[in-house]
Amino acid sequence: MLWRPAYVGLGSNLDNPRLQIERALTALESLPRTRLQRRSSMYGSTPMGSVVQSDFVNAVAVLETQLEAGELLNALRALERELGRSASTERWGPRRIDLDLLVYAQLRLEGTQLQLPHPGIVVRNFVLYPLNEVAPELEVPGHGRVAELAAQVSPEGIWRLEDEAMPP
Repeated sequence: MLWRPAYVGLGSNLDNPRLQIERALTALESLPRTRLQRRSSMYGSTPMGSVVQSDFVNAVAVLETQLEAGELLNALRALERELGRSASTERWGPRRIDLDLLVYAQLRLEGTQLQLPHPGIVVRNFVLYPLNEVAPELEVPGHGRVAELAAQVSPEGIWRLEDEAMPP
């Protein structure tokens, strides 16, 4: 079976967000026929939208997978539920964990459940900055290289978190 690269964005702003990101990264390692290859540093970011909420912690994981794109998306949704994500009715509202499939190989897809590359990737600094850290040469299908895309978004509202010991 063919191994394909996949890039996953992680985000959290509830229940010790750094710990939630670490838990999600560990859970990604347990996906069938999938290997965690790299992970970015964690970044703090101000929330999108008008909902008043805490700042987010974001990161990006680089996977190699034999799962098809739809299978991987389903596995990510199942992990979110296992990690305690509740169904939210608020767009861009607070969440314990969010796992977004950003790029899958060079696949371009416009489905109702899955769009690839992720439709917000080119305008979200909290996605592009950590993605640039782990894959600056990645060609985002239809958009260009990650390094070039990251250089086009403002650094406002995002900061790299120092590698501190996580609280118990």
